[in-house]
Amino acid sequence: MYKLGWFSTGRGGGSRALLTRMHDEIEKGNVKAKIEFVFCSREPGDAEGSDTFIKLVESYHIPIVCLSSKRFKASGGEYLSPQWRLEYDREAMRRLKGYSPDLCVLAGYMLIVGPEMCQHYKMINLHPAAPGGPTGTWQEVIWKLIETKATETGVMMHLVTPELDKGPPVTYCKFSIRGEPFDKHWEEIKGLSLKEIKAKQGEDNPLFKIIRQEGMKRELPLIVATVKAFSEGRVRIENWKAVDSKGTPIKAYSLTTEIDGVVKGK
Repeated sequence: MYKLGWFSTGRGGGSRALLTRMHDEIEKGNVKAKIEFVFCSREPGDAEGSDTFIKLVESYHIPIVCLSSKRFKASGGEYLSPQWRLEYDREAMRRLKGYSPDLCVLAGYMLIVGPEMCQHYKMINLHPAAPGGPTGTWQEVIWKLIETKATETGVMMHLVTPELDKGPPVTYCKFSIRGEPFDKHWEEIKGLSLKEIKAKQGEDNPLFKIIRQEGMKRELPLIVATVKAFSEGRVRIENWKAVDSKGTPIKAYSLTTEIDGVVKGK
């Protein structure tokens, strides 16, 4: 059975939705995998949201390992400094000793993973752009798409490496941001600079909002489809690069057709 490690801060409803969707797909037999453990960077009593998340994990009878980032005291360095992250990760790995996940998924994990941990586990994370697309937060990605008058975008899962958000893409899906219902919103901002759009409407700009909506529709399905593809051996990680079922190195594994089917309800 393919074994997953699930890393989350469990801060809000999104984290719970991700875990629930994965758990349900596994229970239905759609994904041949097992969540071997959930690691939570909060402990009971830290926050209401994470308390609800921890109870959810326990209701699924999944082993949970908690280590409060709020309460963790490193011997050197300030909170969230590189030294703090190193010591926090080492304690996390010590507590996870005995587990041997085939793949770890960062799903609402709000801490930066340090170099030792991401080289100890094969870890993947979500980025709201296609391979080769804009970097940064989802807001920065969308503004860059608008500024460059992009015709398409996407969502990808990338390997977590010591270089923050620079790990190689593993899986992805793409979608067009032209045609219906996008074209009328492109027309509305024709001739305006990015600065003018931000000043006038900011994130309430209709084009900004619809690009975000279409991306969000694909984020959760991509995570599930990625785990499914890994569990079936269609894609795996060797020497910290993505390879296909034959072991041939690939730039990334496309799940666009599968995700389009999910989004369209097929």
